[in-house]
Amino acid sequence: MSELYRDVGVVLRTYKLRESDRIVVIMTEQNGKVRAVAKGVRKTRSKFGARLEPMSHVRLLLHRGRELDIVNQAESVETLAPLLSSLDRASQGMAAIEAVDQLGLEREPNPRLYRMAVGVLRTIAARPAALNVPAFYWKLLSAEGLEPQLDACVRCGETEPDVQLVSIDLNEGGVMCRACRSGGPISAAALAIMRDIFDGRLNQALALEESPATHEVGALATRALEHHIERRLKAVAMFERH
Repeated sequence: MSELYRDVGVVLRTYKLRESDRIVVIMTEQNGKVRAVAKGVRKTRSKFGARLEPMSHVRLLLHRGRELDIVNQAESVETLAPLLSSLDRASQGMAAIEAVDQLGLEREPNPRLYRMAVGVLRTIAARPAALNVPAFYWKLLSAEGLEPQLDACVRCGETEPDVQLVSIDLNEGGVMCRACRSGGPISAAALAIMRDIFDGRLNQALALEESPATHEVGALATRALEHHIERRLKAVAMFERH
């Protein structure tokens, strides 16, 4: 028996199917990551197809299938235009939803991940700040239970000002003092920004202009997320790579 269901979601990516159809990958609120066929959307410049572009926030009516669902209806929750208004916004948005795609599991509900995706896209649409995506990556890792320890050396437990924390080791799970150091170096400025992100001062971090410290935080965030998912991210050209 066929089953129709309604949900709301963020389109993560699309790819072609046959001559006129498209497969749409959506992070939904109630049904986790869903793969569904949007039939006929490549034949014409239909509003239906335009509502199913990556980064779109949509309200959906779907038919549940054995492997692929079918999109029967799609209505925009909010316009995609602000995210396409600049290259910075579009690049940041694509980097954010790629991470969601990597962490979302098919048909496993994860309302928190859906809400985080909506939230970061709204933040990017409002202002393409330097730390939008790095902060989002760190918050995703925190939601996975992988928040790094930033206030004491993970090996000996010593804290500032008794010791200087000078490195961060992803395998060890946090920062290290000079005597214990392993992993890669971290500057005092980057460490301060990361503490803002994790300690409830996110808006303060997002207000920062681009700088060597924000680039460092971005590179660390990308490295940490790639370490967790065990693969390279494609949409990170705006970050420094080390």
